[in-house]
Amino acid sequence: MARRYIPYSGKEYIKRRRKRKLVAIFIAVFLFTLALFLYFQRNVTKVLISVSEATMRASTTVAVNDAVYYTLSDGLRYEDLVTIEHDEHGDITAVSANALKINKIARDTASISQSNLKNLSLNGIPIPIGALTGIEALAGVGPSIHIRTIPVSSVTCTLSSGFESVGINQTKHSIYLNVVADISIVMPSRTENFAVKTEVLIGECVLVGKIPETYLQSDLFGNPSGLSTE
Repeated sequence: MARRYIPYSGKEYIKRRRKRKLVAIFIAVFLFTLALFLYFQRNVTKVLISVSEATMRASTTVAVNDAVYYTLSDGLRYEDLVTIEHDEHGDITAVSANALKINKIARDTASISQSNLKNLSLNGIPIPIGALTGIEALAGVGPSIHIRTIPVSSVTCTLSSGFESVGINQTKHSIYLNVVADISIVMPSRTENFAVKTEVLIGECVLVGKIPETYLQSDLFGNPSGLSTE
């Protein structure tokens, strides 16, 4: 028995045509979204990370400097950090560090820096609208918007010192506070890690008299160092 051909009605034809059109629109939207995502991943994210890192480096420097200023605002002196002992001839026999004072300075500086960085990150990072184009030349163009990235920070503080010969039986002893802030900028498509290092001179004194060679060739705080004659 021969199969009969039943032509589609007008409604069925319109329905099939509309279905094909919706499928085509869906595919076009999907491809456009995929292309936009790939462009954002390769270009926009790179520029956003670059701008965010520069902003966080500047903010971290300000946060650390404010913490150091607050910690040392009580008039810290060289004698508060180091004790010098002399013999009957006036020569230096011992140079010792005030561990309690040093640990307090390092602890307070790290804690205040951490708190300052946390407060700075609450409002997000200001990003110029031009950065959203993914074109580096336009990264600083236009008004800024605040993007809620997640800056994760960790601050550590150590002290170091160095001896420098400045004349016959005269040695300059300098003490530095070294602050290292490890920053991680977390974005949905990428995470960037970097460190901001700050070195601050917190004490300095010219020591008169012979100093034992063991002190000249080492750092008072246990870091590798040496006598500088420049």
